[in-house]
Amino acid sequence: MFISKNLNINKKGNLEIGNVDTIDLVNEYKTPLYVMDEDVIRENCRSFKASIEKYYGDGLVCYASKTFCCKEMCRIINDEGLGLDISSGGELHTAMSVNFPPEKLVFHGNNKTEQELKLALDYGVGRIVVDNFDELSLLTRLANEMNKTANIMLRIKPGVDANTHNFIMTGQIDSKFGLALETGEAFAAAKLAIESDNINLRGFHCHIGSQIFDIEPFALAAKVMLLFTAKVKNELDYEIHDLNLGGGFGIRYTLDQEQKPNEAYMERVSEVVKDKCKQLDIRLPFILLEPGRSIAGPAGITLYKVGSVKKIPDVRTYVSVDGGMTDNPRYALYGAKYEMLLANKANLPKEREVTVAGKCCESGDLLGENVKIQEVETGDILAVLATGAYNYSMASNYNRIPRAAVVMVSKGKARTIVKRESYDDLIRNDV
Repeated sequence: MFISKNLNINKKGNLEIGNVDTIDLVNEYKTPLYVMDEDVIRENCRSFKASIEKYYGDGLVCYASKTFCCKEMCRIINDEGLGLDISSGGELHTAMSVNFPPEKLVFHGNNKTEQELKLALDYGVGRIVVDNFDELSLLTRLANEMNKTANIMLRIKPGVDANTHNFIMTGQIDSKFGLALETGEAFAAAKLAIESDNINLRGFHCHIGSQIFDIEPFALAAKVMLLFTAKVKNELDYEIHDLNLGGGFGIRYTLDQEQKPNEAYMERVSEVVKDKCKQLDIRLPFILLEPGRSIAGPAGITLYKVGSVKKIPDVRTYVSVDGGMTDNPRYALYGAKYEMLLANKANLPKEREVTVAGKCCESGDLLGENVKIQEVETGDILAVLATGAYNYSMASNYNRIPRAAVVMVSKGKARTIVKRESYDDLIRNDV
């Protein structure tokens, strides 16, 4: 019935996550409420880390913090021995606030500001992923002025179609991210980086998209990147150390989806990298992976209280909840589908087809259409599953709605890791 093994139904007929009754959570912490299972997060971290050790040997798993970022998440990632992929000054500041090891930070972004780059250089970020010529020029100037060495990777567009939603495809030539191979700009950027003062070109990075189930696009991207690596070695007499193959590994949002085991990606990619390096006569690179959704996504659920149930004869039934696009904009953005159920009636069959609506003043504020749930009434608790990724991190204050709290559960106990915003928080910066 469930898409994640950390969910079950207790003797009361209520949904549990991490052996904690969701109705008890609602009674204590109110709704809307994000709930994250720490044990699932740690298990996913360990499985990715073990996959590199088992199939490849020399590498680093970097959690993509854009997925879900807060102080406690950074602490857990560090505790598990992973690196951290950051993409803004705010994410960097969060990492710095818990003394995350700077050498294990990878700083992304297609338009980093001067302030962000200065902060990265000052903190000693281990790898800055340079996206374009303008950024390379700016970073070179800043590194010279600050008397720092900038350890960089160049973001390359491998031209691989990941067969995913257009909004989350990032590896094709028509993308705001990275340097193209076809036009020669990637090679020109590599040459310029090698020749630049205070710049240390550690390697290359690519990312082909998000929510990808097929392993072969990752294998193809690795081949393309290694061919480019060989070209740089042969024509510029420069051999890189790092190869970052990004993330984007798909997770199971609905019962009809089949998620690959976390280790399956590294098993296949390791085989490709080893064979291709031998064929091209280049050294095996230090491999970096950037899973985010596949670490945090399955660990989370969101709980809502049902307000109105509006039945429109021969049209549809709207079930309105006390959240919506402010805490989960993914359906409004690209029609993302989720499994849902009533947490207080989890033992009953799903016999109603409904449209779940949020409380914002927008007709498009929906969490799902044609959703099967149990017989529903005002006061029920709706659980939306697999919301650990890109829900809290993409939340907004539209309509001046405060952001929900985040609670972490582990071994039958719960604790707050992000406080619920108050109305006073909403006006704190108003003048």
